Amino acid sequence: MNLKLLGEVLVTLLVIVDPPGMVPVFLALTGSMSGRARMKAATQAVLLALGVIVGFAVAGQTLLDYLHVQLPALQGAGGLLLVLVALQLLTGKADTPAEQVGTSNVALVPIGTPLLAGPGAIVATMLFVQRAGGADEYAVIGLGILLVMVVVWLVLRFSGVIVKLLRPGGIEVLTRIAGLLLAAIAVQLIADAVAAFVRLYTAAG
Repeated sequence: MNLKLLGEVLVTLLVIVDPPGMVPVFLALTGSMSGRARMKAATQAVLLALGVIVGFAVAGQTLLDYLHVQLPALQGAGGLLLVLVALQLLTGKADTPAEQVGTSNVALVPIGTPLLAGPGAIVATMLFVQRAGGADEYAVIGLGILLVMVVVWLVLRFSGVIVKLLRPGGIEVLTRIAGLLLAAIAVQLIADAVAAFVRLYTAAG
């Protein structure tokens, strides 16, 4: 098993999804629910996010081929998207419009998507699939996605306890650290995209 790739998938997706930062949002959207209903909402949100991310991981290459989009362009776009997410984490601006709170099932929208399965997680997963060199690495990526979703489910499931332990200050600190790491990942993606374009056009010239 490629433990390095597994670690990269775990760290990248955990930073993007930001489970600690999801806790106050999740509690705000499910505050009127009973404990059992909140657990059900957490399960539904994670299952939907898992399905969306895996779907893009499987069909992402086909979509790119159909649109004639090259990997460097995807890397650059992914980096820009991750920069936006990182800025939201660093500045503390939550992307949860008030009108979405009244959705019939908040577990699906906005928690499942776009908060969990947002553009950052989707693009990052597609990039990992692009890099994969065989069935074993595809399996490692799939395992990484599954483990991340398990972590997210556990965090949402025990969100009430986590808030009591970390308190708002602790969650805010972890969110800022996640934003800093995500910004570094975004810069690396953009740098890789620029380097790839340079090599591409140098070879063509």
